Amino acid sequence: MTRINKLLLAFTLLGSSVAANADDTSNFAGLTFGQTSDKIDKSHALNSNLGHPNVTGAIDGNNTYGMRLGQQNSQGRYYATYDNVSGSHNGVKLRQENLLGSYDLFYPVGGSTKLFGGATAGLTKLTQDSPGFSRDSDIGYAIGGQVGVLQQVSQNTSVELGYRYLRSNASTEMKESGGSKQGSLDLTSSAQTYLSANYYF
Repeated sequence: MTRINKLLLAFTLLGSSVAANADDTSNFAGLTFGQTSDKIDKSHALNSNLGHPNVTGAIDGNNTYGMRLGQQNSQGRYYATYDNVSGSHNGVKLRQENLLGSYDLFYPVGGSTKLFGGATAGLTKLTQDSPGFSRDSDIGYAIGGQVGVLQQVSQNTSVELGYRYLRSNASTEMKESGGSKQGSLDLTSSAQTYLSANYYF
């Protein structure tokens, strides 16, 4: 946990330093909407006890909602994002929450259009709340990157289309309510395609 905190602090300080050296820095807030696909590994015990359940299907392709806050200049931006996605499939109910810090560099391709790419680090919380099982959750690291295109609509608004990939190590258990442990789930990676609307102030 200490390493994660140090990583996030260094990431934030780097972004702050870059923004502080620019004359055109603007604060912005945004809302995001997208779809997430996860890769979740199951323990041998879970497969044996529950007959190889399709746990990935609980979140795969479900809608993801989020919000962000940050600063931007002509060279790039840094921002914090919170988003979440949840769903259920064949009796398995999962929820994933991300709290992330990101930094993007811009590559202008037109007067009001920019390509962007950058790095992300933060925390992911995975919660298992399936019917008939005790609720369990775990917080792990999240690290990855994103690419996309940003379109300035007006002086105060922009929209973007992006893709983000994260590696993670969050893990939860599936234990029958009042019974024994049936196995565990490990979130190893997630990918998200998203749209965002941003407002500058």
